[in-house]
Amino acid sequence: MPDLIVRPKVLVFINTLEGEAYSKVLRMLTLLYTYRYELREPYTKKLTKNIYELRVRGKQEVRLFYGYSNNDIIVVSGFIKKSQKIPQVELDRAEREYATLDI
Repeated sequence: MPDLIVRPKVLVFINTLEGEAYSKVLRMLTLLYTYRYELREPYTKKLTKNIYELRVRGKQEVRLFYGYSNNDIIVVSGFIKKSQKIPQVELDRAEREYATLDI
């Protein structure tokens, strides 16, 4: 059975979220694990060749970046979204983290 793998840095980030945002992140990760490639907008969006965005809406807009490796889902980074556009620095960080995976 494929796994949902959340990198340690992302777990630390998730644990710093306030109660409502924390709960929503867990629900969205469950949706992602359940529906995988079939989960579409507005919940997720493909951003680059390897990176997808998981969108968690609410008072705190949370974004988690993930990719696939051997059918596993690997969550490589996350941040609290404060503007309309995704900051390029966050996308670059996700690409770097994904590149470090043993794929």
